[in-house]
Amino acid sequence: MELLKEIWAFMRVRKKFWLAPIIISLILLGLLFFYAGSAGVISPFIYAL
Repeated sequence: MELLKEIWAFMRVRKKFWLAPIIISLILLGLLFFYAGSAGVISPFIYAL
């Protein structure tokens, strides 16, 4: 949680709000790969992609 606060403070101070969509998409992609490893629930959705 502290890391998210530091990233937000960095973006706010340096006016780099364009980084937010990149960071969010990387987090979502990481979660997708994480849950793809536990193939039980997500595997039908991964196959469709």
